[in-house]
Amino acid sequence: MLGKGKEYLDYVSNLLQRIIETQADKIEEAAEIIAEAVMNGNALFAFGTVHSALPISDAYCRAGGFPLLNQIWAPALNSVELDPPALAMGMERLEGYGSLVFSHVPAKAGDVLIVVSVSGRNPAPVEMAISAKERGLKVIALTSMEYTLSVPSRHSSGKRMYEFADVVIDSLTIPGDAILELDGLPVRFCPTSGAVDAAIIHTLMAETIERLVRKDYDPPVYIAGNLDGYEDYRLKLREKLESEKYRMFYTPF
Repeated sequence: MLGKGKEYLDYVSNLLQRIIETQADKIEEAAEIIAEAVMNGNALFAFGTVHSALPISDAYCRAGGFPLLNQIWAPALNSVELDPPALAMGMERLEGYGSLVFSHVPAKAGDVLIVVSVSGRNPAPVEMAISAKERGLKVIALTSMEYTLSVPSRHSSGKRMYEFADVVIDSLTIPGDAILELDGLPVRFCPTSGAVDAAIIHTLMAETIERLVRKDYDPPVYIAGNLDGYEDYRLKLREKLESEKYRMFYTPF
């Protein structure tokens, strides 16, 4: 019989329902921005640091995914890839690094950037949002408003990531992220942001793809490599993705 595990699953399930009830308008607004940008020949980028990069990676270049999602890769910040992990956390607090990374991104005015940060306080995501706005991109922020408003910015501007966004989607994550409590344990355990942020990113892609189809635009979509018929589909998809109307910045095959 599940104990704390069931409590966690119940909490996440309820949290997702609250997101449907409170964030649907923001998700729809963001999806419309992305769909219009894609139809106009613009690109979609996404960025997160350390654990906040993982929800983007979960949607990047995978079965059922949207190939036009360009994840921005930043050395030391792509995931929990460094040993010790505290080094990556130090890098996302290093002022100037986010601006440096964005200076090498082939983005232009009219493109869209999704930037993910649960607290939204560290310089890397703040500078990514600032740099994107300065270059004329639309910025979609995925963050926790309760969390970000409970902590001061670590950037010299004194501002947090959401303050530079055109659309803010609230993950409803509580400050500190972890939600379970147990007698005899002085801290909460098991975070919700990873599961919820991944679900929100996939929801946003679902809404974007649906809008493109309804606008008579043929969106590319990956299928699973382990399905029969994948190789034939892959060849056709590759031909489609090599079309000049798509702006992609990696080789999917």
